[in-house]
Formats: sequence, structure tokens, C-alpha cells
Amino acid sequence: MEIAYYHLSTAGPVRPKNEDYVGFYNPPDAERRRTHGAVLILADGVGGQGDGDVASRIAVNTALETFTSAKPDTSPNTLLWQMFNAANIAIYDANMDGKSKMATTLTISVFRNNTVNIGHVGDCRAYLISRGRIRRITNDHSYAGVQVKLGLITVDEAASSELRTVLTRTVGQDPTIRIDYHSLTVAPGDMILHASDGLYCCMSEKEIYDIASRWPELACQELHGLAERRGADDNLSVQLVQIKEVERVGYYRGQAVYTKVPDITKGLMAQELQVGQLLDDRFAITDIISRSGMATIYKATDLTTDRPVALKVPFMHFESDPGFFTRFQREEEIGTSLSHPYILRVEKLENKSRPYLIMEYLEGQTLGHLMKSVKPLPVSDGLKIASRVCEALHYLHTHDVVHRDLKPDNIMICNDGSIRIMDFGIAKVEGSRRLTFGGFQPAMGTPDYMAPEQVRGKRGDARTDIYSLGAILYEMVTGHPPFEGATPLVIMNARLTGDPIAPRRRNPEANISPQVEEIILKAMARNPAERYPNAREFKNDLDHPEQVKVTGLAERLQRPSPLKSRLSRHRVTLLAIAIPVLLFLIFFLATHVKITFK
Repeated sequence: MEIAYYHLSTAGPVRPKNEDYVGFYNPPDAERRRTHGAVLILADGVGGQGDGDVASRIAVNTALETFTSAKPDTSPNTLLWQMFNAANIAIYDANMDGKSKMATTLTISVFRNNTVNIGHVGDCRAYLISRGRIRRITNDHSYAGVQVKLGLITVDEAASSELRTVLTRTVGQDPTIRIDYHSLTVAPGDMILHASDGLYCCMSEKEIYDIASRWPELACQELHGLAERRGADDNLSVQLVQIKEVERVGYYRGQAVYTKVPDITKGLMAQELQVGQLLDDRFAITDIISRSGMATIYKATDLTTDRPVALKVPFMHFESDPGFFTRFQREEEIGTSLSHPYILRVEKLENKSRPYLIMEYLEGQTLGHLMKSVKPLPVSDGLKIASRVCEALHYLHTHDVVHRDLKPDNIMICNDGSIRIMDFGIAKVEGSRRLTFGGFQPAMGTPDYMAPEQVRGKRGDARTDIYSLGAILYEMVTGHPPFEGATPLVIMNARLTGDPIAPRRRNPEANISPQVEEIILKAMARNPAERYPNAREFKNDLDHPEQVKVTGLAERLQRPSPLKSRLSRHRVTLLAIAIPVLLFLIFFLATHVKITFK
């Protein structure tokens, strides 16, 4: 690929220093451009103690070093993962000295043959300018961006929102990192543009397109000038690559297929389905989305429709487990029977060569990840998210399905602003004997969100899901789970013997109204009969909190009784001593004493 590169990065008219950092590398010889490609990098430092410029510089330089030292023909997505991971570890390690607390955004584009592969974390943006239009490729990992997707605020409101700078994903904050990947097929004349938030917030996408398409050589200076005239208050960075020539490579229906196996498939995983393989001559595996203890979720292309899907494939050694197979079959039968815009769509396919689920492919983040990044969420946002979940629950319950494992990690916030309820592995179908688990009994729920009746071992009903959603809403608006403890046993005991701290007392700064507190506590009543009887009534109060009558639930809460762990340990010790002694006595009597019965 032959390209031309232009860039400009400044502190802007207000900031004392530039915490953005840019990088670019294009190999001088044609063969290396074929095997490695060129790379474009933009980082916007986040410095809690003024070290944002250090973080962005470390990220860019580490990524460049990783790129230039990579083995020839390393697949673009693998190369992106290596660059992001190396940059993340470098900054995380720098923070371990206790003197620094820094992070950065990072957006990287790799140009090779006729494709551009983009990796992204943070709120910088990558745009494609092609065929007379501009298209934003990346999604902002900021809380304001989430609000826009959910329809809570407008794009214009997001540009001036105080939450625009609250990032939900950064490089260097944690030892592991989540990356967005995008792959584009490009042609001569196309352009890729990177911009920091300080620049793009000052103008429309149409203005970016007009300037870049008319004057590529002067576009960076023109865009800076426009941002400064409009009162930019942040660092300003822009990078522009104009594609001159491309080399064609083999593609099947627009999707590149890479055959090299990542390191994570070594050992046991090497026996599993791998990227580049075809499943049932229909699904081309293109990426690994996630792995759990029992299954892998792959991104694949359905060759019959040429669209992306997600495949949940259990590990081979679980396929022979009758209990696991029953659970997996249950999840598929429930999933294929449901049709609601807020519930993950599962497709039915006959004559599969092995057990797997075919699901719609979603882009976004789980509510759990969002709640870890933003603590607490604005109360109004929490109510609206919970209201949408209630819509899905009402549909489930009217179709005789109880989820029984509702938690933030099972709620997807999609990039288009919709939500999805996922994972029906332990769901219950009322009145259905055919979908029982048989001999296999899974863990019934997650301790932080389990209803008391689940802790007691009961199957639960629709009000069980009401409790779990109440617990999720509690955490959304307070920033803390309802019950906290050193072990799951302590947490579960607390919800059996008492109530959570009143939300307004748990976080007085969160501006939780007495009505919202009443809604949460009613949903989380220990006695199911005292909760909302159905999701529709719960949703009505969430949508109209000002109409909720405060009955004083917050004043009648009971403090949980402490778990009597010391007594329990003594009992366990006594039993451990007594049982062997008793067995010995029985054996002795049986072998040495003759007993006569009358």
C-alpha cells in the first residue's frame, strides 16, 4: 500500500501542555510494507496527577517498538493486540511505583495490502473518508457516549457534557485491557483520519469531510484553525492518511481469513475450534470474543447470509457430560423461542455437527463493565436502564420464563443504544418438565444479585428477577452492591437475615430521592409477597418516580445478623473428630464383640 501522511498536534489555546502524542511508521521498502504494513497511532493522555503526557508518550513509543519488531506476516488483529497489550503493561508497571497515576486513550490503524485494521480504546476517533462521504469507525468509550447511545442525551449535549471526559475504558489503568477491533477494505483515494476529542467536539463530521476532501495536504492546519476559532479548551490532534495505491489480496465475501493460531489456543485449547476454520461448512470463524470456564464465544461470518454472528461453542470435554448437555439444550430452546428487541436473539439450526448456539453479533459493552467505570451512574440514567430491562422481563414472564441469573454482566449495552438480556443457562420455564436439568444442578444465581429464596434453594418465580433488578439498580445509583462481605457466604447470609443500607444513606451525594429509594427497597423486599408483583408495575414506578408514595420502607430496615462462623467452625471440628471415632467403634464391635439379640 502506498500512502501519504499528514499530522498536527498542539496543546491548543487553553491547556498549558500537550498531553496528546502521535506516532507514524511506514517501512521504506515495498516488501516490508507487504509483510508489516504502515501504522498510525494517536494517544490522548489521562493524568490524574499531571502525567497524561507521559502516559501517551509511553503508549505510542511502546506500540511503535512492538510494531517494528513484530514477525513478518503477523495478522493485523494479532499485531494490534500485541501493541495494545505492550502499551498497557508498560503504563501499568510505571504506575506501580506509587508516584504516578496515569492512563491514556489509544487508537491505532494498521495499513496493509488493501485493508486497514483499527484497534481502539478511549474517546479519540477514527474516520473513513470514502466515495463522497465520511463514516466514523470507532465508538467513544466515554460515559457521555454511552448516554448518547441509550438516547439519554443528544449528540450536541454530549459535546458539552461534563461527563464527556469520564472514560469507561483506558490504557494503563488495569493489568488487562479490552480493545475494539475494526477491519476495512479500502481503495485508492480513500482517507483515514484520527482526531482527539479536543478537536472533533468543535465541529461536525460534515465539516471534517469538507476540509479533508478538499485540501488533504492542508487539512490538519485547517481543522486546527477551525477548532481554535470555536473556543477549543483541550489539546488538539489530527492525523490524516491518504491512500494512493493498494495491492489486492484473497478475500472471501469481503472477510479476510487468517490461519495462524494465537498462543491462547495452545495446549487444551489447540483441540478446540480455531480462528480460520469453517464450522459445518457455513460459519467462518474470524475472531475469539471471549472464553469462560465452559465455552468459547466466537465471532464468525455466516456464509449463507454474509453477515456476522456470534457462536457459543462448549469445550469438547463438556459435550459428553449429560447434565451440561441438558443445560445447553435448555438455553438453546429458550433462546430460540423468544423474540423481543431487548433479548438476545438465538437462531435455530438443525443437523449441527456438535452443540453450539448461533446468536446475533452485538457490539458494545456489558452493564457490568459500565458500572465498574462510572460509579455511581446518574440516577436518571439508572432508572431508564432499569425501565428497559423491565420491558424485557415483562416479556419473559408473560412467556413463562424466569431468568434467575439477572446481573450486570448479563445485560448488554449495545452501540446502537439498545440493550440485550443474555445467558439463559439457568432460566426456568414454568410448567415445563421437558426442560429440567435432570442430575445436573448449576449454581443458582450470582451472590450479589440473588434473591433470598434462591439462597434458600428454592426455584423462584418472576419476583426473583424483580429482586435481582432491584439489586442492580441499587448498585447503579449508589456505586455499591446492596450487601458486601469477605465471602459469598457472608453476602448470602446478609440478605437472608436483614436488609441493605438505605440507598440515600449509602451514598448521600448521589441525589437519590425518597421515591427512588422506595422503589429500590420495594423491589428488594426479602418477602417476595412484598415486592412488585410483576415487571409492568415496577416499570411504571421507574418511569414515574414522582408519583410513588413513600411508605417509610427506609425507616423499617433491619440490620443483617452476623454469620455465626466461629460456632460453625467448632461444629465442623467436632464432627471431623467424632465421625472417625464412631466408625472405629463400629468396626471394633463388629470384629471383636459378639452381640446376641433376644
